[in-house]
Amino acid sequence: MRRLAPALTLGAAVLVAVTGCGAQSTASLGNVKLAAAEAVQQSAQRAGEVTSYSADLSLDATDGKQGGGKIQGSVLYQSKPQLATDVTLDTITFDGQNVPGGVRAILTGDTVYVKSELLKRFAGSGKPWLKASLKDLDAKGQEGVTDLLDRAQQFDLAGTVKLLTASKDVKAVGTETVGGVETTHYSGTFPVDAAAQVIDPARREQLQQELSRVKNVKFDLWADAESLPRKVTLSGSEQGAVFNLAAAFKGFNEPVTITAPPADQVGDLPKNPGVAGDGN
Repeated sequence: MRRLAPALTLGAAVLVAVTGCGAQSTASLGNVKLAAAEAVQQSAQRAGEVTSYSADLSLDATDGKQGGGKIQGSVLYQSKPQLATDVTLDTITFDGQNVPGGVRAILTGDTVYVKSELLKRFAGSGKPWLKASLKDLDAKGQEGVTDLLDRAQQFDLAGTVKLLTASKDVKAVGTETVGGVETTHYSGTFPVDAAAQVIDPARREQLQQELSRVKNVKFDLWADAESLPRKVTLSGSEQGAVFNLAAAFKGFNEPVTITAPPADQVGDLPKNPGVAGDGN
């Protein structure tokens, strides 16, 4: 499973790249013509101004040694009044085996709530939800939960689109409708090393580590008339493993509701949750 992780940790998106006819080097933003690279920069800037959104995610990955995997789900995100994320993964399949019931994780502040049949069995809990707070965990447990927090936050819209600004070959390939909204479709590649230099330094090392064997990542971006990214896809391969990850974004700056589960449905996560995954 670990070899399939790089696609997930990148954060938002890749389906099979779509090439368009009538490729052009510029695109329209209102009455202003923008070069493709400039348009991607503008989209990254607009994404950085978004404080809440929802997204539909899908991942397909294959590995010659471990088989294939598929993940489908959705994300709710808000950065104000405090950072909060609600991730629902309805479908999780690895090497032909399904994770029963999928996984849902709600992160508010430094507390994570997880709903997972597998984790529930491991913890021996009678509650549907388990929670953990960083201050209550031992060192190894803190490391595991911090990793989960970091991975969930890597789904953030701004960080994902910023990766695309490292591209030197992006071009506009036409116009398409995404989610009922007219968009301009851009396509290109970015070098992983260059992309690592434009993101948050706190995430730089992790990105380079996760994609250490990937030289270039192919991307497609669909941006609307306001330069908001309506869809992003990323794809790549490493030593026989191939991933295609896609995210469709909507509900920009609209109110979202992300709340902790009712207290009577929540049990405590074991202080060392990392042990659960060691044998699987």
